[in-house]
Amino acid sequence: MKKTIAILLIICLVFTLTGCSKNTDPEKSTITLAAAASLKNCVDEVLLPMFNEKYPDIQVKTTYDSSGKLQTQIEQGAGIDVFMSAAMKQIDELDEKGLMIHDSIVELLENKIVLIVPVNNTKEITKFEDILKADKIAVGDPASVPAGQYAKEALTNLNIWEQVAEKASLGTNVTEVLNWVAEGSADAGIVYSTDAASTEKVKVVAKAPDGSVSKVIYPVGIVKATKNEDAAKKFIEFLQTAEAKKVFETFGFETK
Repeated sequence: MKKTIAILLIICLVFTLTGCSKNTDPEKSTITLAAAASLKNCVDEVLLPMFNEKYPDIQVKTTYDSSGKLQTQIEQGAGIDVFMSAAMKQIDELDEKGLMIHDSIVELLENKIVLIVPVNNTKEITKFEDILKADKIAVGDPASVPAGQYAKEALTNLNIWEQVAEKASLGTNVTEVLNWVAEGSADAGIVYSTDAASTEKVKVVAKAPDGSVSKVIYPVGIVKATKNEDAAKKFIEFLQTAEAKKVFETFGFETK
């Protein structure tokens, strides 16, 4: 009888300890970050490992595309917690529709619009107006790609957009535009300076002339439908730390 009672007590103790250990194990939060394609290398290669080390209890899943497509996904109810856009336009429109937590929106980074050519280019393209010397031109689709919107703005102000449009292949995101030029399937293209710096297969021949294009601001904010607002806040706070800013600057971004 005493042996039976002792066994029962041990079993109870094991279950009690197991229960305690489960209760003290912190539950891992998961957030989904939707970010402009031009942020992929910076975020995936450096920032997420840094964040995971600092916050091991928060898992960050990522999806990258043009900001316009990501905006549409959020409007359609995709499970996105944090949105990093390559332009204010997309995040402002979501905010106006009540789909963002307004006070969470931060103007985080600044980028530059540049004209690129394949590294072995022989077209003597040295300034933005020279883009007309190219037979094939790559730009982001202005309907959904911020880099394309900035390109159209600059070229319109230079009074050459219509001629460029006749030769243009429209990319679905800025990475596609970069790849077309890097592969030589386009003689010239317009991308962000950070994209151009990511490969040795292209060279920058000119920056958008002063006054021809709006500032390229990258904002970040929390989607109102998030179910993990606290974790999303921690991620945005992390992006504003001195350590994160140094990483952004290493990849060619200017920090605010």
